[in-house]
Amino acid sequence: IHQLSPRKNERFVKLHCAELSANIIESELFGHEKGAFTGADQQRKGRFELADQGTLFIDEISEIPPGIQTKLLRVMQDRQFERVGGNETVKVDVRVIAATNRPLELMVARDQFREDLYYRLKVIQVDVAPLRERKEDIPLLVEGFVREFNREHGRKVTGITRGVADRLMQYDWPGNVRELKNTIEEMVVFAQGKRPLEVSDLPIPMRQQPPATTEN
Repeated sequence: IHQLSPRKNERFVKLHCAELSANIIESELFGHEKGAFTGADQQRKGRFELADQGTLFIDEISEIPPGIQTKLLRVMQDRQFERVGGNETVKVDVRVIAATNRPLELMVARDQFREDLYYRLKVIQVDVAPLRERKEDIPLLVEGFVREFNREHGRKVTGITRGVADRLMQYDWPGNVRELKNTIEEMVVFAQGKRPLEVSDLPIPMRQQPPATTEN
C-alpha cells in the first residue's frame, strides 16, 4: 500500500503493540521530553513524528490501552499531539494503517475499544484470511522468503523441490505467515551449497508427515 501510494518516497514506520506496556506504547507513538520519566535523559521523537508525510503501520492495535486510544483518536482527527511530559503541540500528516488479530467490533461491544476510534480507523477494511484458507499464496511467499534469507544469511538456495512444496501445501499453518517465514528461514540457514531445499531440510514434524496421496 505504501510503496504504490503518493507517499512512497516518505518513511514507512511500524510499531507492534503486543507485549508492550501502556507507558512504552505511549512513548513509542508520541515520543517524550527529557525528564518525562525515569530514564528519559533526552528528548525522543515518536513514531508519528518519524512517519510525518509518510505511513505509520500499527500492528495489534487492539492491545492499545483505553487512555492511549483517546490520544490516538485525537491525533488522527486533529493531526496534532503533545509528546509525553511536554506542552509543545506537534503537527503531523500521517496515513495510518492498523492491523489486529482480534475482532474490534466485539471489543467495542464489550467496552474494550473506543467506538469512535474504531469508526475513525475503519475507512477501508481488508480482511486477510488465515494462510490455511489461501494456500495458493504459499509458493509466492516461499519464493520471496528464500530470496530474503539468502541475502541475510549469505546462502545460495535456488528454490524448493516438489516434495517440499507438497508438504508445505499440506500443512495447516496455525502460526500463519509468521510460521511459514520462520520455517523457511530455518531451512535456508542450515542449507549448504547452491541447491534447492529438499524434504530432508524440513523441520522434523513436517518431514515425518506422510506425503499427500492422489486418488484415481
